[in-house]
Amino acid sequence: MRLMTRCGFAVVLALAVSAGLIAQGGPPQGAGRAGGRQAAGGPDAARIVPGGGVLVSGWTGKIDAAEAAKGQVLTNSKLSQDGSALHVETGPATTYWNPANRATGTYTVKATFTEPKYMAFNSHPHPYGIMIGGNDLGTPKQSYLYCAAYGNGTFIVRGFGPSDDATKDSVFALNGPRGGPNEAVHKAAGPGQPVTQDIAVTVKADSVECAINGTVVATYPKSDIVTADKLKSTDGIYGIRFAHNTDATVSGLTLVK
Repeated sequence: MRLMTRCGFAVVLALAVSAGLIAQGGPPQGAGRAGGRQAAGGPDAARIVPGGGVLVSGWTGKIDAAEAAKGQVLTNSKLSQDGSALHVETGPATTYWNPANRATGTYTVKATFTEPKYMAFNSHPHPYGIMIGGNDLGTPKQSYLYCAAYGNGTFIVRGFGPSDDATKDSVFALNGPRGGPNEAVHKAAGPGQPVTQDIAVTVKADSVECAINGTVVATYPKSDIVTADKLKSTDGIYGIRFAHNTDATVSGLTLVK
């Protein structure tokens, strides 16, 4: 009986400590994170960028449906011109494109992304990169693929497929929900330090590949990508993709046939 009483007391004490933590604002800072990223269910909220909007002639964009569901709008992110480069400051996760920028057949789309102050507006790394194969953009039926780099040495290849619900995006991941590491991806020296990534997506006759800093980091059969619930085609509009709370410039956005 004494053993049972002590066990019962221990359970009550543990519950009390837990309740105390919650009452005092939760666990210590940094708890609940894995690998530098916040645990599922607790992502950092998108900020609102002052003076936001699409300020580059001919360009437009769309924020993710999940961001819109939280009350975010396109003007809470900002696309502007910085000399010959594009300057992107997000707020909500946003994909930008110019409808005149179309690619068909076999091609490469490439650009250089420079994050002047790594993690300046977020608590963990967020990616940015090249978008290709854009069709029905800005609608629930949109489809596109992107390859993006994080400033911590990882990259991600994901896409958006057509959705039957205007309030929800249909997203597919090709190298895991959070991507994976590759030595070719540059790492920032630390928060607040600069990091630059050269990113290229190449469409070949039967495959699609992503190269970062001159190294092919992923290749996928086109038949695995252009299929139901994924891409309508690899022919389409190309542009740029930024996760939320990022700040970087894009230079040399080019189509090579």
